[in-house]
Amino acid sequence: AFGLYTILGGADFGGGIIETFAGTKRAHSISKAMAPVWEANHVWLILAVVILFNAFPKIYSTLSVVLHIPLMVILIGIILRGSAFTFRHYDTDEDLFHPLHTKLFIISSWITSLFLGITLGAMILGKIDLQQGLSFREKFIDPWLNVFCFATGLFTCSLFSYIAAVFLVHESAEYTERRKFILHARLSMLTCFVTGLLVFLTASMEGLSLFSEMIKSTPALFLLIFATISAPVIWYFLNRGTSTPFYLRLVTGAQIAAILSAWFFIQYPVVIAMKSGEHLTILNAHAPEITLKYLLIALVVGLLLIVPGFVFLYRVFK
Repeated sequence: AFGLYTILGGADFGGGIIETFAGTKRAHSISKAMAPVWEANHVWLILAVVILFNAFPKIYSTLSVVLHIPLMVILIGIILRGSAFTFRHYDTDEDLFHPLHTKLFIISSWITSLFLGITLGAMILGKIDLQQGLSFREKFIDPWLNVFCFATGLFTCSLFSYIAAVFLVHESAEYTERRKFILHARLSMLTCFVTGLLVFLTASMEGLSLFSEMIKSTPALFLLIFATISAPVIWYFLNRGTSTPFYLRLVTGAQIAAILSAWFFIQYPVVIAMKSGEHLTILNAHAPEITLKYLLIALVVGLLLIVPGFVFLYRVFK
């Protein structure tokens, strides 16, 4: 669910980020590409939250309490972004409110993407503390307001912009506009590389050795190598122009999935790293077995209904 939300929802957020530099004409193409699917992509976020709430209640409660500030910013950003996009796209009169909706759409896309990364960084860093007697700043601010979490947020913004640019390359019929999206994709790819290095550097500054953790995990190492060597393949497909939309999107999706899976293997089995060292893992924070059993059944049945609906949606509109 998180992987699909990163790829599909991330493309939506990245569309708003790209609009910062796109101009009015390409902004119209972005809105046209997003309109049929932007609301549906949030299904995967809702699914992830439901799974956490039911299968890993301790993890869900820790996140929602200790990180309630960045999570609230994310929720507000999603609401403002969706509202601004809807009013701008479906309002037939291009009045004075259109520029306001556009600015709100762009700003909320940046902020939501940034704080999604900040929340992920806080889960990794290990500054979350549940002890009694801590000040408000120590318990609710320090775990996420630091240079590592901010670097993770910047990497998330770069990654979403990159996904969106790649997907948008073949959403435009005009050659000039398509070349602009190719340029955005290349620049975003380079930005991902730079901000990714920044994540590793700032982790060391905060006392977290991500590099050594990656070396210890063979699957994570191979996945990151795959993500790296797939970059020139994607660059090649971008140079091919209009002839390879399926392969371009397929390799890009595989690259993003590899990055997420590498993070999973680096962390495994830890989901939230705690300051006390008593980390919350998928092994010690799960619900009773009977709950997991019935949740699995519900997920299988639900996906049998959802996946065909998504296939139909994309075949009709995309």
